[in-house]
Amino acid sequence: MNEIIANLNQINNRIEDACKKAGRNPKEVKLLLATKTVPAERIKMALQAGHTLIAENKVQELKEKYEALKEIPHTNHFIGHLQTNKIKDLLKCGVSCIQSLDRLDLAEKLHQRLQFENKTIKVLIQINTSNEESKFGVNPDNAIELVKQVAKLETLKIKGLMTIGLFSAETEKVRKCFRLLKDIQQQIIALNIPNVEMQELSMGMSGDMETAIAEGATIIRVGTAIFGQRIYPDSYYWNENLG
Repeated sequence: MNEIIANLNQINNRIEDACKKAGRNPKEVKLLLATKTVPAERIKMALQAGHTLIAENKVQELKEKYEALKEIPHTNHFIGHLQTNKIKDLLKCGVSCIQSLDRLDLAEKLHQRLQFENKTIKVLIQINTSNEESKFGVNPDNAIELVKQVAKLETLKIKGLMTIGLFSAETEKVRKCFRLLKDIQQQIIALNIPNVEMQELSMGMSGDMETAIAEGATIIRVGTAIFGQRIYPDSYYWNENLG
């Protein structure tokens, strides 16, 4: 518990320092706890310390932890690659926002299920700003068209954009990814598309959060720096066959 609280404080201090340097209000930046592979008991410690925004990468893990966490007030996002055959399960688990909407067929199937359940859900459009084949997300050149198409589906409430920056120690290469997301956001705002808000930019993790905040991030996704090293490599989370 003490270790998690100390880590949370350290990350929050980094967010505050980055905001000061960028001339931003720290209240504009939300810390999202990426809880992949983290046992429910450790997640509970973070929630009890007052950090209530969490997210899973895999529907199976979301389901496994849902019962254990549902009594503690929190907000749950989904940040992993979502297969259409997992939509029904995901919607049973109290997810308020899907940050990884990246293709029209997923949007249409989500819409159909939400209509059936008489629900709506917030979504972010995931964009592959690094153009890496290993990453999910719509191609930046097709992002605006996807936003226009998804905006026609009234059960999906577009609230912004998400990206996973380049995994690189070269800050300026990573910065290009975040600047591209911000640029696409500004283009979408200028189009004034009905049913579209661009209030959120989910970008930046523990290794590049300062750069992301400087470029306009409103949600920072941090897991390992709070909960400790994971037992699986990153490739485990980007492989859609593992569901």
